[in-house]
Amino acid sequence: MLRTILSITGKPGLFKIISQGNRMLLVEDIVSKKRMPVHARDKVVSLGDIAMYTEGEDKPLGEILDLVYGNMNGEKIDVKAMDNDGLREKFGEILADFDRERVYPSDIKKLFSWYNILVGAGMTKFTDDEAEENTEEGE
Repeated sequence: MLRTILSITGKPGLFKIISQGNRMLLVEDIVSKKRMPVHARDKVVSLGDIAMYTEGEDKPLGEILDLVYGNMNGEKIDVKAMDNDGLREKFGEILADFDRERVYPSDIKKLFSWYNILVGAGMTKFTDDEAEENTEEGE
């Protein structure tokens, strides 16, 4: 699911891929539903390709978002009310083994902002069941 959700540098919010063209994507803002083209020169990152540092292996963003959703019982997080220490403390409750030296407060703030946008758009499951089933079959 997160493979089709994009973050575009210089543009606020998150976007869903609608279609692909020659050296361009057509995306839709997941909140306003406004469509726009994204060209090859724009820096685009799929949320499915993002992971966060932990003391062990890096954890995929989808798994972290599921943990945040479980911890918050589906409620939004008031990011603006938290300072850097508050962000780290809250994220520590959710993911105790995150790497405190390589995960910056700005990363946590962005994660919580993305979570709020996704939950506001009605998304509640952030990992693919198919990927989990393929992992279990491969064992």
